[in-house]
Amino acid sequence: MIFQDRRKSGRLDLEAVEMAVRSAMHRAGAVALAELLRFAVPEAAERSLPCSCGQRAHYRERRTKPVLTAVGKAEVSRPYYLCSHCHTGQFPADVELDIENTEFSPGVRRMQAVVGQEAPFDHGRQQMKLLAGLEVTAKAVERTAEAIGENVAGREQRQIQRAVQLDLPIVMGEPVPILYVQMDGTGVPVVKKETVGRKGKTDGQPAHTREVKLGCVFTQTGWDQEGYAIRDAASTTYTGAIETAEEFGKRIYLEAWNRGWSRAQKKVVMGDGAEWIWNLAQQHFPSAVEIVDLYHARQHLWELARKLHPNDQPAQKVWMKVHQKRLLDKGKIDKLVVSLRSVASTNTEVPEKIRTESDYFERNAERMRYPKFRRQHLFVGSGVIEAGCKTVIGSRLKQSGMFWTVRGANAIIALRCCHLNNRFEDYWEGRRAA
Repeated sequence: MIFQDRRKSGRLDLEAVEMAVRSAMHRAGAVALAELLRFAVPEAAERSLPCSCGQRAHYRERRTKPVLTAVGKAEVSRPYYLCSHCHTGQFPADVELDIENTEFSPGVRRMQAVVGQEAPFDHGRQQMKLLAGLEVTAKAVERTAEAIGENVAGREQRQIQRAVQLDLPIVMGEPVPILYVQMDGTGVPVVKKETVGRKGKTDGQPAHTREVKLGCVFTQTGWDQEGYAIRDAASTTYTGAIETAEEFGKRIYLEAWNRGWSRAQKKVVMGDGAEWIWNLAQQHFPSAVEIVDLYHARQHLWELARKLHPNDQPAQKVWMKVHQKRLLDKGKIDKLVVSLRSVASTNTEVPEKIRTESDYFERNAERMRYPKFRRQHLFVGSGVIEAGCKTVIGSRLKQSGMFWTVRGANAIIALRCCHLNNRFEDYWEGRRAA
């Protein structure tokens, strides 16, 4: 057909030829697979199997079912066993082939998991059609990706329970010069049932999001000529979920331990001023240097400047530059607090704001000694976790029109972290043995 078309038209449509050859190869591959997937009738000695009820299931017949494989649709013909006592059927071949309770082969399910964690499910469906020539529905991508994500999350929970029981393996390796743990929270839009009884950000309004607590761990071995810290390339790993701070604390501790926390020569925990972050730091990482993100601290001052000088940007900049930012950047937090508490204003909202911000800086004073941290060549900004909130969570779970269940969101977060941490292939290889 290809050569006939070329003789008629005088040219070769390479893309059309590529797709035609791929389609033909897929059909041939499906035929070959169908032969491999046609199981023989079991011998007489193999016609009964143990049943979970304690009795034995006996061979009845061969049954077929369609399976979508990486080369297209194929049929599996395999022995069926039935227990006459509890009436439970068995397909041992389905377990062997890893197609139990599914019509997708392991190869196709892996594809669905990868595209499902990367982009909206319908986009994943389109990618599978374009790149692999496979027709699946968006709902199939969603169900498969979430099921695999739940399996990843389940494995993580088992590891977390081991950590709670202090049953963690010692992670061998070279000493780690500096190891960082950063934490933050970001809202994810959820369906209405997930926010029942929860207060929204605006008084009197219901909540529309649930907070994902996200953590990252990375290492540093050096700094540039000016003394600024340099993060080790490809050293960042992520973990997160919609869960309580207590549950997340165990999660981030496990990730830090797996990354060599016990071998770190210097340990640093970074975050904004959220109380839950520092509670977790003191509970799980008591020996770490604690640093409040400098840029988040500056944001607190900018919010106060806007209260003091509403709709007057030049005055806001003067107040920041002349009076406050200099004290913050130099780590003179005690003087900053005194300065803030001496501010006078006729605006009735300002005194409460000054009190709140003064308490914030006073409470975090030792975490804001930025010159001291810079002399140690440490990071003073939590840009890594800020970027993580956008790339890990925002770009996948916060797109227009998305509303998640907590269960679905956590499944995709677990799958996405596993993939971004370059652990998915190891998980996929070892999942059946777990």
